[in-house]
Amino acid sequence: MLRVALTGGIATGKSHVLRHLASRGVPTIDADVLAREVVQPQSPALAAVVRRFGAEVLEADGILNRRALGERVFADAAARRDLEAIIHPAVYDAIRAWLAGVEAGGQHRVAVADIPLLYETGHAADFDRVIVTRCDPAQQFVRLLARDGLSEAEARQRLAAQLPVDEKAARADYVIDTTGTVDETNLQVDRILNQLTASH
Repeated sequence: MLRVALTGGIATGKSHVLRHLASRGVPTIDADVLAREVVQPQSPALAAVVRRFGAEVLEADGILNRRALGERVFADAAARRDLEAIIHPAVYDAIRAWLAGVEAGGQHRVAVADIPLLYETGHAADFDRVIVTRCDPAQQFVRLLARDGLSEAEARQRLAAQLPVDEKAARADYVIDTTGTVDETNLQVDRILNQLTASH
């Protein structure tokens, strides 16, 4: 089974590509979803976050206040690295366990994990192939503002926290350009999926 990572810049269409792959019967998993799951109340990761950042990053009911934490870590590179050191190992453990389970089932040639910070965390070598989504940088900025309700300064902080998307694209096995229409994006996804399944 081919273990494929899907990555790319923030707001470049990764989630759409992942949904389209899933609609084609490909097993998929999303690191962002896992990152939320590993900091559920009573989890070791949430306890570590509170030790590092204080109880003010919690809601009254003990749930992580992601916006409050985000404001802290995107304004402070050292704080962001500390948070990533807590969250990323738990997320990669969950991805490895999921991939092993899919492979043990013996039903699939390809499985795809959406990992936004794949290159930043140095885990590209864990996968057989890497797909990167990209779009025009101005379009990426507009999408990010519209999607997350951020100020322009907050959006720039989030973009600055990742490698430039064209640098990611240069390192990828496959690149999907989402600048065009949804149909144009889907055609690229289908073509890559056909190549992946044909090669394995």
